[in-house]
Amino acid sequence: MTTSSRLTSPFPLRAPAAAYDDLLARVLPQAREQRVWEPSDGPLPSLFVSHGAPFTLDDPQWLGDLFDWARSMPKPRAIVVISAHWEQAPAAISGTKAGTPLYYDFSGFHPRYKTLPYATPDASDLARRLTGVLNHLPVHEFADRGLDHGAFIPLMAMYPAADVPVVQLSMPGLDPGALLDFGARLRTLRDEGVLVLGSGFMTHSFAVFRRPELATETADFDAWAVDALARGDADALADYRNKAPGVAVAHPTAEHFVPLLVAVGAADDPGSAVSAIDRMVMGNSTRSVQLT
Repeated sequence: MTTSSRLTSPFPLRAPAAAYDDLLARVLPQAREQRVWEPSDGPLPSLFVSHGAPFTLDDPQWLGDLFDWARSMPKPRAIVVISAHWEQAPAAISGTKAGTPLYYDFSGFHPRYKTLPYATPDASDLARRLTGVLNHLPVHEFADRGLDHGAFIPLMAMYPAADVPVVQLSMPGLDPGALLDFGARLRTLRDEGVLVLGSGFMTHSFAVFRRPELATETADFDAWAVDALARGDADALADYRNKAPGVAVAHPTAEHFVPLLVAVGAADDPGSAVSAIDRMVMGNSTRSVQLT
């Protein structure tokens, strides 16, 4: 979609990203002063976040929920993000230099969304650790590829001071079982104060925009996922195409669901999931979960 057919925000709009401007004005001192993780805190959780489009920056409730969630745990020493928007084999990482420009991988939105910065610190130490924990898997660094919107949109709200090193790690494929194993390789990073964050969307249906009655399908899928998570049934989650109701509507393609499997794989207890955000927006579930 081009800017000549600009998308309209579903949220009350004063100006593009005005809610994000308000968040920064309100919380930046708190964000900067947030206590940093120490070994005595124990492993950080792994997270799955429903990241939303740039319109997330227009929704004060969504932004506030993300910020409050991040405040409920120590500030991580670094963050690894696996986004729905980067599938690359073999595994690849984003640029690690401080202030690497963002990858604005969207169109059809107001131009302001492509001017918002999120300049994070140097993450070369984290990149070296990632190479180590992936253990013989080839890893390529794309020095000029910044964070895509599946990474920077939620992080702008969660850590608005942009003071945590971040590396985006590509999904080397979309096979659910392989992504569970991929997440398991990242598990030890949590012991070092690294936050492992899978970024997708609990349901990702454009059809429901045109046919609101299909929201029953996305709600059924969401309820099924909650039950499977509560039971710690990683096998069912991996077989969601065959097991989940409403899957044809909720996830016509895989990429927004399978980052959840990376987060599940990175957890010590797949049955530990707690919903930090539980809300339907435009017929889709923005459920975001925390696992230990």
